[in-house]
Amino acid sequence: MAEKFKVGDHVEWNSEAGKVSGKIIALHTKDFTYKGHQRHASEDDPQYEIKSDKTDHIAAHKGSALHILD
Repeated sequence: MAEKFKVGDHVEWNSEAGKVSGKIIALHTKDFTYKGHQRHASEDDPQYEIKSDKTDHIAAHKGSALHILD
């Protein structure tokens, strides 16, 4: 099981452009639609919306893609 994070955590993930960091702004524990695509989430495998530190871009990722930053 992936690490669980909470809203406000500062995290990092890999993107096509390299490492990106941001703060978690939302937590999803049920399936949801994001940017027109169905995303699957559950209590055991939540997905997180993260706002990039450098831009206003918001991404959705599973916890397995994220790493906590100090």
